[in-house]
Amino acid sequence: MKPKTKRVIKIGIPLLLAVFFGWYTFTKLPVEEFIPYFKNANYYWILLGVFCGILSHLSRAYRWKFMLEPLGFKPHLPNSIMAVFIAYFTNFGIPRSGEVLRAAVFANYEDVPFEKGFGTIVAERIADMIVMLGIITITLFLEFDFIVKFFLMKFNPKTLVLAVLILLVLSILFLVFIKRSQSVIAVKIKNFIKGLIEGILSIFKMKKKWAFIFHTLFIWAMYLLMFYFTSFAVKELIGIPFAAILIGFIAASFTIAATNGGIFVYPLAIGAAFSLFSIPETPSIAFGWIVWTSQTLLIIAIGSLSFLLLPVYNRNK
Repeated sequence: MKPKTKRVIKIGIPLLLAVFFGWYTFTKLPVEEFIPYFKNANYYWILLGVFCGILSHLSRAYRWKFMLEPLGFKPHLPNSIMAVFIAYFTNFGIPRSGEVLRAAVFANYEDVPFEKGFGTIVAERIADMIVMLGIITITLFLEFDFIVKFFLMKFNPKTLVLAVLILLVLSILFLVFIKRSQSVIAVKIKNFIKGLIEGILSIFKMKKKWAFIFHTLFIWAMYLLMFYFTSFAVKELIGIPFAAILIGFIAASFTIAATNGGIFVYPLAIGAAFSLFSIPETPSIAFGWIVWTSQTLLIIAIGSLSFLLLPVYNRNK
């Protein structure tokens, strides 16, 4: 596949998804139904959620120095903070473009070679992915009975067992194929897995690995608390099971990576997750919009300010 075609697909598909889900959302649930939830929301909890969001972003900016110091660089914290917010801000336009721009900011203002800066960002993403997989695993463990009962209610037990067996066989065949094949796709997958393992091991080799691990866990704890605290802003959701919070958080997190900052898809994912617990759809999707809007406004405000202040702070460069 040509590089130009790849770029079009990477940019076009998330945009199409956003347009489709935007149309679907407002066709199914008009804007008028959400407005009362914004008017009646408890903004104390929303602001507390925003505060947790700010702490997570600051921690991410500070964590970056643990990746760069072993390479011989000591970046200024304000530059790191502004680069992180600029990255989040630009991801709303083109998914994953923020990582490139973040590395470019440091190449320009901190003299960190682009490839080295980008490499550390990839390593950070690997660490984040590991934590996300950990959250999914913990959720599956804590809610194992609920998940099993849910699938048994939705599917015939024999069909479910057959599906699991088929999935297991296909997984084994896929792993055997990847191990033996020399095709372009197989080589890319093997290189990805190899890079993933190397990234994990590199974390434990760095000088301040425990500080890095602490900040990684802190970042995701703040993400989860941001989601949890904001749920109290909608009175219809007070007292919902924590399992719903966990599953809603996981579903919403995937939409951030798949689209332009989760636009339109984020609230729908939460609505779908909460529906598993028989939580009404309208307040669930309204809550999704409240979370997404509050965090997006934070990123737009500080991201825009960072674009303006970055050259001012580095006026001597």
